[in-house]
Amino acid sequence: MIVVALVVAAGIGATIWAFARTTYDEHAANCTTALTGKTGDTPTVSEAKERVDALDTTLADMVGSGYADAAKEAADAVEEKTKAGGKARPEACGPLSEDDYTVLLMAKVIGGLGWTGEDGEFDKLKMVESLG
Repeated sequence: MIVVALVVAAGIGATIWAFARTTYDEHAANCTTALTGKTGDTPTVSEAKERVDALDTTLADMVGSGYADAAKEAADAVEEKTKAGGKARPEACGPLSEDDYTVLLMAKVIGGLGWTGEDGEFDKLKMVESLG
C-alpha cells in the first residue's frame, strides 16, 4: 500500500512539476492548438490581443465612416462564432484567465472567418470582401 501511495504521489508530483515548468505563452500555444486542432499559427496572448484590437479599431472606423451596418454584420459574425466556439473550453485552456482565453478564441474566429493574412495578422480588406 505504501509503495502504491508513493507511486501515485510521484505521478502527481511529476504532473505538478511539468505544469509549473510550462510558461504562460506555452499554455496559450497549447490552448490555441486545442482550439484550432492544428499547430502552426499559435499566437501568444499579446499577438491575439493585437488581432482583436485591430478588428475593434477597424469596426470603429467603419462606424465613423458611415458603414455601421457592415460593422455590425462583422461584429455579429465574430460574436456568433466566438459564443459557439467557447461552449466547450478545452482542458489545455484551463490555466488561462477568462479574458486571455476569450481573446485567443476571438483570434481563432478571426482566422476562421478568413480575415487574416498569411502572417496571421488581421486583414481588414479580407473582412470587407467577405461581407460582400
